Amino acid sequence: MKKFAVVLAGCGVYDGAEIHEATLAMLAIKKAGAEYQCFAPDIAQHHVINHFTGEVMAETRNVLIESARIARGKILPLSAFDASAFDVILFPGGFGAAKNLSSFAFEGEAGSVNTEVESAVKAMFAQHKPIAAMCISPVFIAKILGDVKVTIGQDEGTIKTIEAVGATHIQTDHGEVLCDHEKLVFTTPCYMLDADITQIWEGANNLVQAIMEYFKK
Repeated sequence: MKKFAVVLAGCGVYDGAEIHEATLAMLAIKKAGAEYQCFAPDIAQHHVINHFTGEVMAETRNVLIESARIARGKILPLSAFDASAFDVILFPGGFGAAKNLSSFAFEGEAGSVNTEVESAVKAMFAQHKPIAAMCISPVFIAKILGDVKVTIGQDEGTIKTIEAVGATHIQTDHGEVLCDHEKLVFTTPCYMLDADITQIWEGANNLVQAIMEYFKK
């Protein structure tokens, strides 16, 4: 049975992991007959957003603790990730991917990637195992791997950032999955497009199915 590591960035689209993308990715994994284990870095969130008003709140939260809400408590710190124990690593999107797992929301192409995230991606890449990224997450995959083909849909500003770090962007639409067969990187745009929850399910399911088809070859 294939095992996915799902790396979360908090809880909530504006300051953490996108809940629909994370949850539907986990559902797709289970429906495909695979298993998953959630991880998150044990770090402070960049900031906390009131998801009702959109305003920054005067409080601090921890990415691992907030991610545990989505994982129903069954989560491990990313520092405990062992690439040899997993077949796939998958990153849902949400602003937390660009604020907590990396700094691209604030620094664009000059942005950096969390060291534990970078180590996990590089470890999977070294073992020639699939790396999956949804929504905005392909930006930091591009930063880590450089010459790789990814998609975030059609957003011109983000495309420029991806190309500036040496990657190639391919435009896609709802539910489409791009696979860089050489690097084994699978990406899909999700909420980087103006999507609804049914289109997020389609993207998440197609992403997981594309990876499972790879394993059948």
